[in-house]
Amino acid sequence: MPQIITKGYKALLAEAEAAVETLSVEEARALHGRDDVVFVDLRDPRELEREGRMPEAFHCPRGMLEFWIDPESPYAKPVFSQDKRFVFFCAGGWRSALAALTAQEMGLKPVAHIAGGFGAWKKAGAPFDAAESKDAGGKN
Repeated sequence: MPQIITKGYKALLAEAEAAVETLSVEEARALHGRDDVVFVDLRDPRELEREGRMPEAFHCPRGMLEFWIDPESPYAKPVFSQDKRFVFFCAGGWRSALAALTAQEMGLKPVAHIAGGFGAWKKAGAPFDAAESKDAGGKN
């Protein structure tokens, strides 16, 4: 018998967008570099290598988020215990919306995410560190 999905990704995203603050790139840029804000990059390592990085962003692969936030987890990261604002982003804004909702439901606050993610950040000309090219020996 085939699986019947009762709540698809569109519904999950709509719920997240309704519950979590969404920042435009311009709003996020105004926060970038502030001591009271942590930008959290949810992309996987291959995406960072391929697309580049936001300067000073903390990298947390999406699959580890819940474990890194919870102070009772053996994988807890001190960054999430700080009294700061957390701005999540991914490549296009979907994973970050869901992650921000999860973080908020876990008690992390305040949280937000960037509409359009890192792709929109780069497209708007916001600062980023270019992807590191593979060695000149042609191992691309």
